[in-house]
Amino acid sequence: MNVSVKSLRGVSRTWRSFSSRQGMNVFDRSMKRRQKDWASSLLDSSKYDYLREEVGSRVADRVYDVARTFPLALDVGCGRSHIAEHLSKEVVERLFLTDISSSSLRNRKKSDIPAQCVMADEEFLPFKENTFDLVLSSLSMHWINDLPGALRQIHQVLKPDGVFIGAMVGGETLYELRCSLQLAELEREGGFAPHISPYTAVTDLGNLLGQAGFNMLTVDIDEVQVNYPGMLEVMRDLQGMGESNCAWNRKLLLQRDTMLAAAAIYKEMYGNEDGSVPATFQILYMIGWKPHDSQAKPAKRGSANVSFADLSKIGKLQSDQ
Repeated sequence: MNVSVKSLRGVSRTWRSFSSRQGMNVFDRSMKRRQKDWASSLLDSSKYDYLREEVGSRVADRVYDVARTFPLALDVGCGRSHIAEHLSKEVVERLFLTDISSSSLRNRKKSDIPAQCVMADEEFLPFKENTFDLVLSSLSMHWINDLPGALRQIHQVLKPDGVFIGAMVGGETLYELRCSLQLAELEREGGFAPHISPYTAVTDLGNLLGQAGFNMLTVDIDEVQVNYPGMLEVMRDLQGMGESNCAWNRKLLLQRDTMLAAAAIYKEMYGNEDGSVPATFQILYMIGWKPHDSQAKPAKRGSANVSFADLSKIGKLQSDQ
């Protein structure tokens, strides 16, 4: 397989209003724990780490962009710790790693940063207010039932002027697989059930961060495209990553002829010239700061002393010259 990354970093967005999902119970968290435990205990589990390693390195790049040292950091939903391996102890001096999967924590990748592991659910962080200088998260928050509440907890455990840097999959992830399965089920069974988890849209993420109390927000998008021999290999790798669907309304079994039809549709609609098929992962990167008096404040409304009309006159004079 090969991986290509299409960067849309720095794209500005206008945020739509977001209806809070607080109180909703979309995902079976105990099922997700079992999936992650099983995946991390595989003898060849490292062969499925390619996406997490790629995204973890990009989250680490954003930590280096901040250009400061963080005495104490937290990695929420760390998995096998794919961010820390790209960081140095000169940037992060101490690190707490949390995950719902004890197997993931036991089989974590090593780094030179002194780390302490805590088995904890991303939805219930067991830390006091104003504890951490930096909170990280990579590819785990799309399985959280109450994302607004989880972001508020992250905001709470950060110290003032602390920063949250995270990555999660976005709404366009695996659209090829989603469409192929739906078309095949409609054709063979007369209807379809959800097989791919619902994901957060980029247009919602800025509002979520703002409602949680963060300021100086940045949201970037990458599209990572991975080529596979066929649809069945896509689904096998998702299982190996611990990324199988765990929504309560998921369909437990797929009929064999539906699977074969979906694989044929996938190749016909999205296949490459060499016979492989692409799978697209939309990655949403987010940065938010906990407010502090030292941070720059926006100018008061109406405080500008130059109008747009004056600027247009200056521009016209310069063009005439």
